[in-house]
Amino acid sequence: MSFPCLLALSVTLTAFSSIITLVTLPFIMAAYTSFLGTQANIALPVGNLIVQNIVLMAVPIVAGLLLRKYKNNMASNIHKVLKKVAFPAIILLASVFFIQNRQVIIREFTSLGTIITIFILLAMAAGLALSLVMRLKTSERRTIIIEVGMQNAAQAITVACSPLVFNNETIAVPAIIYALMMNVILIIYISIAKRIKVEAS
Repeated sequence: MSFPCLLALSVTLTAFSSIITLVTLPFIMAAYTSFLGTQANIALPVGNLIVQNIVLMAVPIVAGLLLRKYKNNMASNIHKVLKKVAFPAIILLASVFFIQNRQVIIREFTSLGTIITIFILLAMAAGLALSLVMRLKTSERRTIIIEVGMQNAAQAITVACSPLVFNNETIAVPAIIYALMMNVILIIYISIAKRIKVEAS
């Protein structure tokens, strides 16, 4: 499968996972608050969450598709700029958030980091099992493993910190730790995959 097809698969999986959260997140929050009982007073504004997802996910995707179809040169120029700016911007935002909440993050890192690492590895294993059952090609299998194991931490942080939803930085701490562990595991996985590819060739 070519790189554009793999990229389309990745974007599609991310879009579907973001849409699914509109249904699953209210149930998860309800179960969480029920488990904590009177200790929790957390209400999920589903309407605001839907609006936020539409603005942050659907609008950019549709705009990108339209630009690619009708203004291909402009889309290519924008892509070149975003490719250089996006990752540094994410690192900058994560660094600012980490500095602001470093005490909580450091205090909770050991327990949350362990749980999150186990969760990521189990999710990647599930992605591998699913791709093997579906008899996908190696490139497709690796894409599935990455997309299943590496979820949209930016969306979790946005949901936690957004004034439209929770507006609570403390809730975003697990997402920040998840983003850190996710990238560490991703780098290790890609390194191993490249080594296997080189040895196979």
